[in-house]
Amino acid sequence: MHPARIAELLEPFLQDASDQRPTTNDALYHYISTYIDILQRWNSRINLTAIRGEETIVNRHFGESLFLARHLFTSNAQVGTAALVCPTERSSALRVADLGSGAGFPGIPIKLWAPEISLTLIESSQKKATFLREVVRSLTLTKVDIQNLRGEDLSPDRAFDVVTLRAVEHFTSALPVAAALLAPAGRLALLIGSTQLDHAHSTLPSFSWDHPTPIPASQSRILLVGTAPTK
Repeated sequence: MHPARIAELLEPFLQDASDQRPTTNDALYHYISTYIDILQRWNSRINLTAIRGEETIVNRHFGESLFLARHLFTSNAQVGTAALVCPTERSSALRVADLGSGAGFPGIPIKLWAPEISLTLIESSQKKATFLREVVRSLTLTKVDIQNLRGEDLSPDRAFDVVTLRAVEHFTSALPVAAALLAPAGRLALLIGSTQLDHAHSTLPSFSWDHPTPIPASQSRILLVGTAPTK
């Protein structure tokens, strides 16, 4: 898919509310074009995503993922730094985990947006984990750890500054697993339907939840971010 068309489709998701101008990054769009090519080839062999149209893939998968990334991270691709928007502590090696990564969303687009994060992709399917390794290799991404296991089987010594969760089966059981992966005061970022909002609040009442943010081009999808207790 041509990078210029990708940029056009992503404009609503990357638009800055303060000045109404989209964030632009030509290298990002070229990476996404390559990613789509790989996804389409693999999708013909294994079921990575039910969405097959390239423009819908850009909107539904990359748009949502980058919308999350833009809200969670400041980014400066030229100097290779990333920092959480909300916490005051800044680091170029933030630890991010994507639980149930599937075809790599939102984890890999977040990595493309904020290259210096340390990213762990957690995916229990061996075939999907193999696909993730191919994408990481093809895009020459560094500091990406692919864990082919369930989140609850990850070493208890691992703790993350940010954990993302999107479109996973069994949301009810996955939510506490995602929360358990967080370091104290870590951020849990959920790409969910608005009908799941109350469940997130009731399941994790000790979290401090931000106001949900509607996702562009969707009638019911939201970004919900919560902060874990400090202890």
